[in-house]
Amino acid sequence: MSSDGFITCLWFDGQAEEAAAFYVSVFKNSRLGRVTHYSEAGPGPAGTVLTVEFVANGQKFIALNGGPEFKFNEAISFQILCADQEEIDYYWSRLTEGGEEGPCGWVKDRFGVSWQVEPAALMEMMNDPDPQKAVRATKAMLSMGKFDIAALEKAYAGE
Repeated sequence: MSSDGFITCLWFDGQAEEAAAFYVSVFKNSRLGRVTHYSEAGPGPAGTVLTVEFVANGQKFIALNGGPEFKFNEAISFQILCADQEEIDYYWSRLTEGGEEGPCGWVKDRFGVSWQVEPAALMEMMNDPDPQKAVRATKAMLSMGKFDIAALEKAYAGE
């Protein structure tokens, strides 16, 4: 990995390899990278996986086996802007495997990482200069778990 830009580090408790392989399987333009191991210096057992570098959807990540001290929560999430219902259905299905569904397009994957699976056009609808369109789109969005683009578009249009 290059030394420029940002790399997101995700802290796991012994699941770094499993998580990196999962994310690489879910997203296009993805690949596994270098794996590093704890040395005799610790703090983990020598020879066990310390980090796994990976790219998911063109974004750089490092999965770190840091231990049980920290857990994921909804304060940090990743937005997946989807072009169509097929993409929404795909990501929703894959990311909820062993995870959990939430309201308004949110899911938590099996590792506890939060994702927002949403139509790319949603923010435009909710910020439309016509306040009635924006209100209808927002109300429809708030009533959904997994997004239904056709239903959002109908609400937005006033149908």
